[in-house]
Amino acid sequence: MGKGRLTLKRFVKAWRLFPLIALLAFASVPASAAPYDGYNYSWRGEAEPAPVPYLPGKQIGGDLLPSGPFSSPEDLFIAPDNRIYVADTGNNRIVRMDEDAEETLVIDSFVNNGKEDAFASPQGVFVDKNGRLFVADTGNKRIVELTEDGEFVRAIGAPESDVLGDSFVYEPIKLVLDSAGRMYVVGKGVFNGIMQFDSGGSFTGFMGVNNVRYSAADLFWKRVMTREQRSKMVLFIPVEFNNVDIDGEGFVYATTNEAFSNAPVKRLNPSGTDVLKRTGYHPPKGDVVFRLNGTRPGTSAIVSVALDRNGIYSILDHTRGRIFTYDREGKLMYVYGLLGEQLGTFKTPADIDMLGDKMVVLDKGLNRLVMFEPTRYGQVIRDAVFYNDTGEEEKSVAKWREALRLNSNLEIAYLGIGKAELRQGNNYAAMKHFELGMHREYYSRAFERYRKDFMWEHFGKIAGGAIGAVLLLAAARLLAGRKATTEPGALGMAWYTMFHPFKGFWELKFEKKGKIWFALLLLLLLSLLYVLKRQFTGFIFNPNVDADSVNLLDEVKFIVLPFLLWCVANWSLTTLMDGEGKFKEIVTAAAYALLPVILMQIPLILLSNVITLQEGSFYRLLESAGFAWFFALLFVGMLTVHQYTVGKTIATMLLTLLVMGIVIFLGLLFFSLAQQMLSFLATIYKEAMFRIGEG
Repeated sequence: MGKGRLTLKRFVKAWRLFPLIALLAFASVPASAAPYDGYNYSWRGEAEPAPVPYLPGKQIGGDLLPSGPFSSPEDLFIAPDNRIYVADTGNNRIVRMDEDAEETLVIDSFVNNGKEDAFASPQGVFVDKNGRLFVADTGNKRIVELTEDGEFVRAIGAPESDVLGDSFVYEPIKLVLDSAGRMYVVGKGVFNGIMQFDSGGSFTGFMGVNNVRYSAADLFWKRVMTREQRSKMVLFIPVEFNNVDIDGEGFVYATTNEAFSNAPVKRLNPSGTDVLKRTGYHPPKGDVVFRLNGTRPGTSAIVSVALDRNGIYSILDHTRGRIFTYDREGKLMYVYGLLGEQLGTFKTPADIDMLGDKMVVLDKGLNRLVMFEPTRYGQVIRDAVFYNDTGEEEKSVAKWREALRLNSNLEIAYLGIGKAELRQGNNYAAMKHFELGMHREYYSRAFERYRKDFMWEHFGKIAGGAIGAVLLLAAARLLAGRKATTEPGALGMAWYTMFHPFKGFWELKFEKKGKIWFALLLLLLLSLLYVLKRQFTGFIFNPNVDADSVNLLDEVKFIVLPFLLWCVANWSLTTLMDGEGKFKEIVTAAAYALLPVILMQIPLILLSNVITLQEGSFYRLLESAGFAWFFALLFVGMLTVHQYTVGKTIATMLLTLLVMGIVIFLGLLFFSLAQQMLSFLATIYKEAMFRIGEG
């Protein structure tokens, strides 16, 4: 009887768990099983934790291959029929597998004109729409075309052209073909770009050459050096491509592993122009943050690109074994992968390609293929991007909201929801999501539509308010004219000086009309206005979107300290150069010169909230006018206070900036030495306490 009750209880518990078991049975692989931590980059460029989008599902290599393990495989290609081809370089063969990674064909030799022939270190493989197999037979310096069953069709040798020098060495390593049969070949050590061959195998030229980048210092030294010295300089040559792929529209994707490049992957049109979109927070280049020393230092080294549906593509980082996936606009979707020797990590990742929604990675170091399957998080993001691209807004929004529940820091999700809202005409909702997604361009588009609708709906109120404001200003002007006195106060004197600088600064110095308390008040007012500006400037023109992080002391520090440093440096310098200005007069003149900048802040704040990104020139013009007016007043003020000539005033102002730089440098040096001294004393103290404790 007891056993029966126990069995019944177990049955009830199992029945209650059935929905959860069913859900897990049909769900994707859980992200908690990842051999690495997930992360994504925020718009600030900070790495933030994120769920893992892909997990290893299957590993192929070693004893799993009937023909024997791979040996330093270099290339991977997955045909439209989901057949997997591997250029097994060390074994001098091509291995074909089905989508379940079961070996179906091994090509290690073929009959060429009645003679037995074989590959020599093949490093590239491609299958065209007709099933023809093209192999970059690197060691034999040729391209070999075979039938689907591995029968020899033709061999394409080294290109022949007058543009190729005598030192040109033809070693093809990667290749693709377009729908017309044109071949694009990446050659080892070829810096002129990607080689093009027509359908008949004739060389037609190069495309997509990488431009040489010079620094300002390099250009300077090349100008001043002799011809003999220039000949001994390091040669500046373009960076060579290392891999290539092609999409259904005929655009060629090519990768380079150039350090510190913002374009390690390019999308080349038929004329060789890079048309890859880079509208994300950061260009598609792999890791945004990296170390310059320690383990795995330096930028990401991109060695492969894999094309997915709807313009999505992934790039492989050889440096840290990471895979970065972007949408067609260049926005980062997710990151996964790591170097290591356990399942799901790599030793020397060489190539990647897509098998449906799975990612297949070729690991040259461990001689294996690893298949990755999307987790729920990765699948949701993929689906959301697909639906966004096909215009299925409701499905897209649902997927993006699910992605946000899995990762609330996913800024691309807010952007996706905003784009869907914008297409449906919900401009205000789109604005809110674009702001959360930190995308000013799309926010500006939504705001332009929202502003237009708002103007039409409230045109009467806006016109009435504008007329009322004009009448109020006219009345204030008339009233101020009647009450004008012959002796202006501190504010009136500052206003007068702004429009009559020569006479105004003369009266500030020689008639003692300048007030030091009012000068300090202007300085404090400017600091307060900058706090307001950082908090209330419109999203489009506000670099500080986190209003809660604004600190009054920081704003005062970044305005008051440079101001006082200018005054101290100018007074110290002009004392040695026969300047007549006292420190108090320098402070007063410099503060009164700030009035145009002060007066511009409120109009700038208001303007930033009513104009779009395309109208930003008006904002920058008003801001530039305020600073130009300030510099003009500061110049006249220094000229009048010190009684210098124009030339001497310009010289002393430039020297003042130089003195400020020297003071800042000495200050930083002092603090650095003080920090090292304190660290040294702390070490001595700890050592002494340790010795005392032992005694």
